[in-house]
Amino acid sequence: MTAMTDFVFPAPAPATVAVAGSTAVFPVGRVFCIGRNYRWSQDEAMPQEMPAWFMKPANAVVHAHGVLPYPPATGDFCHEIELVVAIGRGGRDIAPAQVEPHHIWGYAAGLDLTRRDLQQQAKRAGGPWEAAKAFDHSAPCTPLVPAAACGHPRQGAVWLTVNGIERQRADVSGLLWPVAELVAMLSRSVTLMPGDLIYTGTPAGVGPLQPGDVVQGGVAGVGQFSMTVGSTRHADSIPMTGDSL
Repeated sequence: MTAMTDFVFPAPAPATVAVAGSTAVFPVGRVFCIGRNYRWSQDEAMPQEMPAWFMKPANAVVHAHGVLPYPPATGDFCHEIELVVAIGRGGRDIAPAQVEPHHIWGYAAGLDLTRRDLQQQAKRAGGPWEAAKAFDHSAPCTPLVPAAACGHPRQGAVWLTVNGIERQRADVSGLLWPVAELVAMLSRSVTLMPGDLIYTGTPAGVGPLQPGDVVQGGVAGVGQFSMTVGSTRHADSIPMTGDSL
């Protein structure tokens, strides 16, 4: 029987996220992204069912700092600022009251980046969203702040600017499904595991990014970032390094 260590090539380093104020790192297992979870119009009704969700690979999580590579195969590269939840203890069919005290390890600010033109094509064809959502470097994330240090945010600004002009602003209190309810609902669909990250949805104001744009954003009391969009000339030559936080 082949030993577990007899890999046919060296196993890639695990994806990780830095921990704020520490040399420790958080190992990333899976990345869940939640669809519409803020009102994008004043007359939007409260949903009765959990919003749609999709996944990104763990190595899509990168340090939200420096150059933000412009991805290949798109002409409509869009930003979506989000509160990120890190799961420290897994479970299935978790009760909402148990989520914060027992299952959330910490929080961060992140970007759910999208190739919007590919997403629209997938919607029209009734196809999957992977090409639009699960590309390289598509989930930048700030260092995680342990819940023991920041508590469990129930309010605070969620914001994003491009070249100093505000595009997105909301409040954590505006989540249609608050974090505890959201995590509980997700756990009814899939068994959550330590290391899972949940991007909890984005406010109105998503829009395109161009090479050279300076993108800044954050979640009050959790984290903020500044990144500069790279050139499209290098979009097809970015190495697959698995570079993570």
